[in-house]
Amino acid sequence: MEKTLFIIPKMDCPSEENLIRMNLDGISSIANLDFDIPNRKLTIFHNGQIEEIEKSIIDLKLGGKRISTVQTDQTDFNENASQKKLLWIVLAINFAFFVIEMTTGLISKSMGLVADSLDMLADSFVYGISLFAVGGTLTKKKRIAKLAGYFQITLAIIGFVEVLRRFFGDEKLPDFSTMIIVSIFALIANGICLYILQKSKSKEEAHMKASMIFTSNDVIINLGVIIAGILVNWLSSNTPDLIIGTVVFVLVIQGAFRILKLSK
Repeated sequence: MEKTLFIIPKMDCPSEENLIRMNLDGISSIANLDFDIPNRKLTIFHNGQIEEIEKSIIDLKLGGKRISTVQTDQTDFNENASQKKLLWIVLAINFAFFVIEMTTGLISKSMGLVADSLDMLADSFVYGISLFAVGGTLTKKKRIAKLAGYFQITLAIIGFVEVLRRFFGDEKLPDFSTMIIVSIFALIANGICLYILQKSKSKEEAHMKASMIFTSNDVIINLGVIIAGILVNWLSSNTPDLIIGTVVFVLVIQGAFRILKLSK
């Protein structure tokens, strides 16, 4: 048995963990995957096929780099049976906030909230693919990933078009108070998701580091929308909202391409 350590700088939340798990699915030599999200590390226990494993990680463009490969006598791995249940909870939270942010974003005319709702939807797709494809064929998983990826890209492009229309048009200011309040609740929701998934790890990791929360892309996006709401009120301009919306749409498209990697 071999133990290989990878450093993956862009693995900052559980959705990236699930992307990696799905991309490595089907490599028969892998015995266990041990994720350390706070420290951006992944330890893989396997019997050979390191080149294929390394390529699968690099293909996701998360900055993955192999650090070391050593021999190990470890053959007993304890998989947490509650992991699937926790994924369902996280999926429900993400999808609920997709609906909440999309609805309030359209009503308040905030592209920041609309964009963040798509980011929540993107995470929902990742959790959904990993759950719904369990027990199914690799072909089924790839088909679901392909549909999810293209659907996500389509929504993001529509969002870009709307940003341009509002930038060059004469639009009313978004409701800054709605932007701030909803984003605060979304921030709390993302924190809860990170906590419950991290709690499913070993007892040593059960205390979630603050650095893990505040360096998560999801949380940074929430903070960005809150700041944009403050600037909208301060500057009496919708430009901050359009800027944060554009940034998040770019991130959503990047996430969509990672999902599409799973369909190849």
